[in-house]
Amino acid sequence: MRRSAGTVVVAAALAVGGLVANPAYAISAGYTPEGVCGSGFGRVSTDGSRAVKTPSGRVFGRVYLLYNRKTGQNCVVTIKSSYAGTATRTSATLVTQVRRHRDEPVTTARKSDSGKYKYYAGPVKLYAKGLCVKYSGTIADTRINGEVASGGRSGWGNCR
Repeated sequence: MRRSAGTVVVAAALAVGGLVANPAYAISAGYTPEGVCGSGFGRVSTDGSRAVKTPSGRVFGRVYLLYNRKTGQNCVVTIKSSYAGTATRTSATLVTQVRRHRDEPVTTARKSDSGKYKYYAGPVKLYAKGLCVKYSGTIADTRINGEVASGGRSGWGNCR
């Protein structure tokens, strides 16, 4: 039986696609940042999503920053795209500046969720209306001494 080169290429692409982690797997499994954080939370439009990458550049997922205008809370969630469905060490962290009085040092509030999760870490919520925030997430691969991916924003932002 003769097959065209196009048919062979399509079949090969489909076969390989089934072996590669699908970045949308966690999202297609019903997990979205808004769904994890809950009612009233929306993605921050300025720098509210970062890739969670290994030192070698592999992307294991994304960490999201969301805000609820009604409550003044920020929410952080890390959603896996690699190893989705397999429990691996995953974390989500949110840090806020605490209001300070003149001539006092800056203080911070920090909250994290970390554990062996199948799809996501979080939600992590802190009051942050008018305060600057930092956020981060990590995802480890399945090997005991495997790579750890990290991402987020280490500098203060979203200070309104």
